[in-house]
Amino acid sequence: MTTDWLVSAAILAALGSGLIGGVFFAFSTFVMAALAQLPPPQGIAAMQFVNIKVINPLFLGVFLGTALLSLVLLIAALTHWQQATALYLLLGALLYLVGTLFVTIAFNIPRNNALAAVAPESEEGARLWKRYLREWTLWNHVRGAAALLAAAAFILAVRGSF
Repeated sequence: MTTDWLVSAAILAALGSGLIGGVFFAFSTFVMAALAQLPPPQGIAAMQFVNIKVINPLFLGVFLGTALLSLVLLIAALTHWQQATALYLLLGALLYLVGTLFVTIAFNIPRNNALAAVAPESEEGARLWKRYLREWTLWNHVRGAAALLAAAAFILAVRGSF
C-alpha cells in the first residue's frame, strides 16, 4: 500500500489532524480558562463571537477536508487490510472521524447552539455559561486528544510505507 497518492493523503491527514488538534489544544489549555475568568456576560459574548467566526473557509476547509481524507484513508485501509500500514490508517481515520468530527457534531455544536440562544446578560445565560464551560471544555479535551492521536497514527502509517 505504498502508492504515492495514499502516502500523500496520509501526510495531508496527519498535517490536518495536527493543526486541528493544536486549535483544540489552545482552547483546552488557555482560551477557555481565560474566558472563564471574565464576568459571565463578557465570557458568553466572546464565545458567541468565536462560534460565529469559526465558520470560515480556512478552518472548515482544514476541519472537514481532514474528515474527507480520513474517510478515504479508512476505505483504503479496509480494502488493503493485509498491508502493514492498514491498521495505522484505520486507527487514524477512526480517531479523527469519531473522536473529532462526531464529538464536535454530537457534543460541542449543540452546546454552541444553546449558548447562541441566550442573552449574555441574562440569569439563564449565567447558569448555562457555568455548565457550558465545564461540558464544552471536557468534550474539547476529547476531540483535541483524538485529533493529535490521529495525527500520530497517520505519521506511523507514512513511516511504515517506506
